[in-house]
Amino acid sequence: MCHSESMAAIKRGVQAAVFRLGKVPRYHQTDNSTSATHDLRNGKRGFNAEYLALMKHLGMEPRTIEVGKKEQNGDVEALNGALKRRLLQHLLMRGSRDFESAAAYESWVQGVLEKANRLRGAKVEEELLAMRPLSVQRLVEYSEQEVVVTAWSTIRVQHNTYSVPSRLVGQRVRVRVYDDRLEVLHAGKPQLVVDRLVGRNGHRINYRHIIWSLVQKPGAFAQYRYREDLFPSLVFRQAYDELQRVHEGRAADVEYLRILHLAASTLESQVEEVLARLLAEGGLRGAEQVKALVAPVRPEVPELAQPEVDLSSYDALLVEPREVAS
Repeated sequence: MCHSESMAAIKRGVQAAVFRLGKVPRYHQTDNSTSATHDLRNGKRGFNAEYLALMKHLGMEPRTIEVGKKEQNGDVEALNGALKRRLLQHLLMRGSRDFESAAAYESWVQGVLEKANRLRGAKVEEELLAMRPLSVQRLVEYSEQEVVVTAWSTIRVQHNTYSVPSRLVGQRVRVRVYDDRLEVLHAGKPQLVVDRLVGRNGHRINYRHIIWSLVQKPGAFAQYRYREDLFPSLVFRQAYDELQRVHEGRAADVEYLRILHLAASTLESQVEEVLARLLAEGGLRGAEQVKALVAPVRPEVPELAQPEVDLSSYDALLVEPREVAS
């Protein structure tokens, strides 16, 4: 599955194919996508350095179709259309488009492809005879960047903004950029895995990452750039609106941030349930009220009677050896 036409997607797809075949064709042909080519030169794009490095590593010669000549990849485009129709038919037979995970969906797609490719077995064997054996190691399928975590506990990667745990504020972290996700590492240890955003100027903010600093600076909440991301659900948004009605000035912000801090410290679902009940009853007043209802019930510790210890059985171990022999 490719989430965008990125270099990471090309690297993953090409390597998946050649390492499964165990052979390498002479050419790799692509269209003029920006992930493989850039900078118009004499009516044709030059290859990106990273794409050329991939081709050199695998031992393939890169080539492209002419600009604006999609028909030169006509066979590929036709097969893509056939594949879409095939997948649609299999989904109809399956009776549902729902899958438990992306990995489960990808496994299902691979099964459909394997079934279709059985009809091409003889042709594939013929092609393999003309290819070179694959004799290189697989390249990592990510690029790396080093960025500094801002005072707002965010990082900017590939023109998009992501929140990270507040303990990393001011630290330099290493980010591995995959086609579908980002992995954030600090001091060589994994800190966070987050789905990668596609496009530019997007943001993915997790309130659990920044609530600790916001609680200490509640005045910043009103003008926070990503404030809408600090409402995990409609119930939390309704709770904030109710607090604004009850309190004056910044008091509503303070109370709401304390409720959000409680959700990050305990279970968000429990806090949401309490908020919904208080809103329905018209009795939401503040964080302490919610905390009292969310606080876990302390279990009763039973009183156990202390048994008397009889050590007389140990005295038998002190019997003289000659007494035992007799």
